[in-house]
Amino acid sequence: MEIRDRIAIVTGAGSGIGRATSIALSQAGARGVVLADVDEEALAETAPPVEAAGAAALCVRCDVRRAADWIGLLDIAEEAFGRVDILHNNAGLSSGTPYWPDISLERIEALVDVNLKGVLLGTRLGVERMRLSGGGAIVNTASVAAHAPLPPEAIYCATKAGVAMFTKCCAQLAGSHGVRVNCVCPGVTETPMLRKTGTDGQMADYLEPVYEALLPLAPEAIAAAVIALIEDEKAAGEVVDVLNEARAS
Repeated sequence: MEIRDRIAIVTGAGSGIGRATSIALSQAGARGVVLADVDEEALAETAPPVEAAGAAALCVRCDVRRAADWIGLLDIAEEAFGRVDILHNNAGLSSGTPYWPDISLERIEALVDVNLKGVLLGTRLGVERMRLSGGGAIVNTASVAAHAPLPPEAIYCATKAGVAMFTKCCAQLAGSHGVRVNCVCPGVTETPMLRKTGTDGQMADYLEPVYEALLPLAPEAIAAAVIALIEDEKAAGEVVDVLNEARAS
């Protein structure tokens, strides 16, 4: 898909990968980027660089766990720009402490609702709107943890594996609905969420050996993979890993 003059929605746009993708979409020529997040202050920080790159930025508070919020988000996007062509389902949570199996029941529900249910709702409703306007492209954010188990993050891994498999199940929508659904699986990426994997805003202890052995990815590297999937007309149901390089010994 040619991104120029398209309208995109990015969830989790307040920081990290979501912010980087929002800016990258603008740089690629998107006419409008709808920035969605529960953190309105963070959205306000994302909007200026998106607009500086050339696209109109619209900030919308959205809790991806709620179907009503999704419907409202899509309504606002269509009212402002007339259509939605691109959706990046990126909002996500990490487990934090305490880890599995001591993680709280409330945190389990939050992880499943944001990381998996949010993607399911967004894709279901996004496909419906895009089909009516001639098709589109959806990219989901999973993780290499979808197929590289991290026992302390068992729930997180399960939700991301669900996103990856769900994406594969959506491959046929390219033919039946004109909507290509794909997925990126980032490795260890330098984002604010990485610093929420441990206690008191610190990276989890179990990640330190990985961090010492591998160069962390920049959010812009994941954004580039998202852009590539949007632009590749042949990509449908693809699950693409974005892997870390080893540090020089």
